[in-house]
Amino acid sequence: MKFRPALLSLLLAAALGGCSSLDKINPFASSSKVKMAELDTIKPSVNVVSLWQGRAGKAEDYVFTPAVVDSSVYVAANNGSVTRFDDGKQAWQVSAGQPLSGGVGSDGRLVVVGTPKGEIIAFDAKDGKQLWKARASSDILAAAAVSADIVVVRTGDNRLYGFDPADGKRKWVYQRNNPALSLRNAASPVISERYVFAGFPGGKLVAVSLQNGAAVWEGTVALPKGTTELDRVADITSPPVFDGPQVCAVAYQGRVACFDLTNGNLIWARDMSSASGLAMDSRNIYVADDKGAVHALDRFRGTSLWKQDKLFLRQLSMPRVAHGLVAVGDVKGVIHFLNRDDGSFSARFTTDGTAVVAAPQSYGSGWLFQTQGGGVFALDVQ
Repeated sequence: MKFRPALLSLLLAAALGGCSSLDKINPFASSSKVKMAELDTIKPSVNVVSLWQGRAGKAEDYVFTPAVVDSSVYVAANNGSVTRFDDGKQAWQVSAGQPLSGGVGSDGRLVVVGTPKGEIIAFDAKDGKQLWKARASSDILAAAAVSADIVVVRTGDNRLYGFDPADGKRKWVYQRNNPALSLRNAASPVISERYVFAGFPGGKLVAVSLQNGAAVWEGTVALPKGTTELDRVADITSPPVFDGPQVCAVAYQGRVACFDLTNGNLIWARDMSSASGLAMDSRNIYVADDKGAVHALDRFRGTSLWKQDKLFLRQLSMPRVAHGLVAVGDVKGVIHFLNRDDGSFSARFTTDGTAVVAAPQSYGSGWLFQTQGGGVFALDVQ
């Protein structure tokens, strides 16, 4: 079964590596009386403008996160197309020759995507020429982390692979035991200096050495609780975020937790459930929880600063912060801009009406969004 990105009703997926995986869960799916919030009219306090719009092709049942390097944007689609936009103008488009299921990762030199059959395909960022292919153990659901020294890919069976960016030769594999049930997810690994950080089933955040793939430290974001395997699902399904010496992650049916990046010591933790993720700025952590509320927490202590709960069950994306605004997309393709100081609504922008599931990216001083329908939207504030 393919990964269905929005918070849909519970469905069992095929066994992966001896364990079963679950699609993301809507905790209210069993009640027909519970409906998503309708949007109230707001008076915008800022003017959000569209810098440009493009088309990437449909994501279908997968998640395609755009990659941004300076003013270049790289996008992919399930139909196999990979496209580069420069300042909104299409620079090139190529076909991988087969369906894609994960991407895009890029450092401005290499563009990396993945397939449902576990193939990793690398293109030259300059002209789109295919450079190499590599093979992993399972389907590729997440965008790769790409640097000058290594390409790190996460597979659907929760392994990390390190490849040489020059020729695609495998350098190492990191794997761990998985619980009986887990959530399938498109959470990308994140590179910081000597480490790659990734969240895993069972609520574990792991720092892995880029040199040899060995675990350097492991932090507990969530402890599985409950009597059934379903109750005990407590997975990290979104990318960790870091700034300075601090790295933070959030788990479904778990907690938000921040750790010392160098040694994994826990700084603070707070009970909260999220499958979409969190963002960080110099002051706060912003979390979109599973019920559709957006929370602001003090990044150094974890104390609650505000909560915006008027987006109930709108299946929010990971937040992204710019201009003192917290931007989140929803299942109807609406981008909501919240004031960073108090969580009030500052503006809205309507895309193509399809879900915003992929993590928004920073673009210049603003934001870049890619929808499930294949729309690419570069937004900023005037």
